[in-house]
Amino acid sequence: MTQPTGAGEATDFLYPFIDAQERDPRALLADLAASARAKATESAALRRATLEAGADGLATAGAEMARRFAAGGRLFTFGNGGSSTDAGTLAALFARPPVGRALPAWSLTADQAILTALGNDVGFELVFARQLIARGDAGDIAVAMSTSGSSADLTAGLREAKRRGMYTVGFAGYDGGQFATSRDVDVCFVVASQSVHRIQESQALLGYQLWATVHEHGTDEA
Repeated sequence: MTQPTGAGEATDFLYPFIDAQERDPRALLADLAASARAKATESAALRRATLEAGADGLATAGAEMARRFAAGGRLFTFGNGGSSTDAGTLAALFARPPVGRALPAWSLTADQAILTALGNDVGFELVFARQLIARGDAGDIAVAMSTSGSSADLTAGLREAKRRGMYTVGFAGYDGGQFATSRDVDVCFVVASQSVHRIQESQALLGYQLWATVHEHGTDEA
């Protein structure tokens, strides 16, 4: 999970009732319930707007990914922090789906030995690019997940993926960061929010919808 400098969320912004001098437990519970409802409403609205804004990209990326899977392509996902967890979840959805055909997919953050070795030997900026050099081929797919869309290791990974002929997809928040304007990103999904929490909630739904769209197109080998 990445976030631009200075964009931190103060506790009183997220949970204004925590620092309040409230001694009535009933009033505090009411504040908690109101806060939960407000956040759920905000999250639902953002997810709907994000799916609408990303409809064309989902159709385009889903069709191309399905075509590549059918031709023997593989999926590699990667991200930092919380986005690393989201990338792993997305890879697992393709590799071990609740229904439908299992597809070859791996998270590039899953192996601690590889990450720490590359971080120590060549620098953290190259931990994904070096793995794609070793494992990625033309016909494969790379998905980078981020909140800022500008992390150096992710942009380096996408650049290497594009150089190798892979299809590249970026997930970003805020204004899309570097992902939104990069020639190394074939399709970029931007969650237009300043909240890391809301961004990642919407990205999770986007990832699920991308998986569903791929299967709608069919992935059986020709």
